[in-house]
Parts: sequence; structure tokens; C-alpha cells
Amino acid sequence: MNHTRATDQTVAALRLVRDKWGALLAAVEAPPTAADWPPRETTGFLDKLPAAEGPLLVEDREPYALRAHPAPLNLTAHDAVVAVENMLFDLADTCAAVTQQHTRLDELHRWNYRTHHGHGSRTQGAHWASVYVEGRVLGEQTDGPDPLFAPLPGWALHEAHRVARQCADRVLRTLRHDERSASSRYPCPWCASPLTSYSASGDVQRITCSGGPSCSAPVPLDLDGHRVWERSDMGPLLALFAAAMESGESATEQTCAVIGS
Repeated sequence: MNHTRATDQTVAALRLVRDKWGALLAAVEAPPTAADWPPRETTGFLDKLPAAEGPLLVEDREPYALRAHPAPLNLTAHDAVVAVENMLFDLADTCAAVTQQHTRLDELHRWNYRTHHGHGSRTQGAHWASVYVEGRVLGEQTDGPDPLFAPLPGWALHEAHRVARQCADRVLRTLRHDERSASSRYPCPWCASPLTSYSASGDVQRITCSGGPSCSAPVPLDLDGHRVWERSDMGPLLALFAAAMESGESATEQTCAVIGS
């Protein structure tokens, strides 16, 4: 695979995991039989946390897998959180082993390994692990006469690409476990490629265009290379697509009218 393409895909996968992490944590406490799962409000799980008796120190935290989680749990979501967190931790260990210049790093940049004395940087959680790996994949702070990191070798970039994609796939598969897909009767307004809608709990959650990078729609590509409109960020346009599909009106004409307005 092309080096630039692998880097771009790895970074996109890592950012997707960070973007969806709150929803995945919220899903742990949402029964899979609920009418709307996962919950659209991704901060609801915070209301269930016990009040802190004092300031929470970083060094007192433990990785998610070692924390206490009262029943009932959504075990599918719980297992996904644990698996993705551990994959990101292990990947950060690998990246640190081949790039980290230990003698020059302060605690702000260093990834500390788990030892028998403690969990190291794993106490910072999956988000920091993802950010750290992204920096190594992008080759940040590897330039200059005295760089903080060595460049990530090709084999390690391949490993980062594999693991990051696996993590992103696991997150999406868990959050979209009850989605149902349907082909649209209307083509994409931007490139005329087929559209597919994905629904859960009776509502359209996202729409994808198979045109891929050649489609000029102003939305990002998903991990499969399709343009994707997500429910959370599409707003009126996603509602327009859904309404057009259901009513039999022209999605292309309606969308162009909105764009021109």
C-alpha cells in the first residue's frame, strides 16, 4: 500500500475511534434491547457516576478493563471498549519502542510502559494512546538537529494501520449492531452514484455514497472509502435525503434547491 495512503487511513481510523469513544462508553450502560440504542446523548453515562470525594489523581486511575462496572451492562459494548483500549495500548507500546528517545523526552510527550510498579501511560486512557500513536504515524517531532522521536519504520506503520483499522471497525460494528441497510432509488446529487441508507430503531442514521473519493460531496470518507452523511452532523440535508426516499420525490432536485438557497 502507498505510504501516504496508509498514513491517511491510519490517522482517519484513530480519529474515528476518539470521536466515537464517548458513544461507546455510553452504550456500555444502555441495554441492547432498548428502543434507541446506542443513546444519541453520549454524556448520559456521566450522570450515573458516583460523586467524587476529592480530586481524582491521574496516578490513581486504572485502565477501563480494571475498573468496577455495576450490572447490568451491555456486554457487547463493554467487551468492545476493553478490546479496543488494549489494542491501542499495545500499539502505543510498539510505537514507543521503535521511536521514543527516552533521554530527551519529558512527561508531556513520553509514553511510559506498564511495569510491576504501575500502569504507566495507560492510566491516561485510550484517547491519549490514540493521540500518541497518531503523532508517531505522522512523524511529528522527528525533524531538526535533535528530534524527540525517530521516524516510524515501515513495518511499524503497517502494524499501526492494521490495528487502527481494526479498532475503528470494532467501534463502528458495535455502535451499529442493529442497523439495517436499504438501497436508495435515487442517485447521489453530486456524482450520480448509488446511495445506501442505514436505519436503526426506525430512524435513518447515515447515508453512504459509493462514489468514493471521486464524489465531490462535502462530507468525509468512511473506512470503506464511501462518502458518508452521519445523522449527528448532517442536519437538514440528511433529513432531506430520508424524506425524499420515503416520499418518492426527487432527492437530487430537493438537495440542489437546498444547496442553492
